[in-house]
Amino acid sequence: PLCFKLSSGFQSVERHPGDRQKAAQSPGFSVKNRESLGAAMCKEQPGPQSGPVDVSAIPQVVQNFDGLLPQPESPTFKTALVQVYVPSQPGGGSDKLLNGNRFDSIPIANGMINNGVSCQILNYDFRIHDEFFRVLEAFDGIIVRCNPGQITAAGGSQKRFDDSMMRLAQSRYVWPTADVMEKMGAKDALCKITHLDFGLEDTSGYYSPEDMAAVFRRNIAFQPRVVKQNRGSSGEGIWIVKMKSGDYCQRLGERECADDEVLVLTEACDNHTEEHTLAEFVEFCVNGRTDRSGEWRSIGTGRYFEGGREAGGQMVDQRFLPKIAEGEVRFLMVGREAVRIEHYVYIGGVGGGTGT
Repeated sequence: PLCFKLSSGFQSVERHPGDRQKAAQSPGFSVKNRESLGAAMCKEQPGPQSGPVDVSAIPQVVQNFDGLLPQPESPTFKTALVQVYVPSQPGGGSDKLLNGNRFDSIPIANGMINNGVSCQILNYDFRIHDEFFRVLEAFDGIIVRCNPGQITAAGGSQKRFDDSMMRLAQSRYVWPTADVMEKMGAKDALCKITHLDFGLEDTSGYYSPEDMAAVFRRNIAFQPRVVKQNRGSSGEGIWIVKMKSGDYCQRLGERECADDEVLVLTEACDNHTEEHTLAEFVEFCVNGRTDRSGEWRSIGTGRYFEGGREAGGQMVDQRFLPKIAEGEVRFLMVGREAVRIEHYVYIGGVGGGTGT
């Protein structure tokens, strides 16, 4: 047991490791508290993960699996939970605790274990791609907890990973498969509602660099924008874009922004701001860091069209709505039934901490 205090209303009590993971999922658990919990977990000694499947060929890149329950001796099914650690991002990614695990990996694994199903946590490494998927063939089911875009950020190929998972899905369960992720997470759904009462006519989907070159300069000349890559949900590659001059036109299409006009860009993952010309921003979105894109402080690599549309290489450009600073109302549905309503708020601005 470890005695610890959580400032979001939890009292100092003796808790077992698994309870700490449950606490991290409680409503109102802040980014700061999640980091504190991860720090406490990192103080404990790491150990090799055991289970019914030999996973010794997969390097253990996280510090420990503190809180993971013992695997069932005779599991009904054998499952693996796949996550990815991004070395170039602080802590391995914004979804990670300080011990390197995704914040919900151990709670999910424990849910399986509590139901008599083994669940071993593996970290995908693109350098041993073939060996990694040979190990996965020994499992009955795979739970994928890799944010789209993180595999690319770690140096791998999202398309290669997705294709291999789709092949596995032909003979065993994979939750979720890449095609389901694309349908559920595709941000270009916004582009399909422009004709509805709550849609906006200047919402554009860019499915190729040519699309962006043709339309973005028109949209940014009209109103401040949110331009986002299609992959991921951590805020990397989501940019709030404003013209430094503030010289917006009154009607959409009245003018276009020139290549040398300066844009003020704020990235949602960490709220940092930098300035670039329109031409440099487009170059970064298409080709990443090059001589033509200038110097960038973003933790991301750009190249948002990489792999083409079939690999999720696309962007969405929508009007920036200032009232987002007041937060969002989220309705969580099961079928037609609302099971939860949340007021999701940003602490310290969009891209800062969050609370519910």
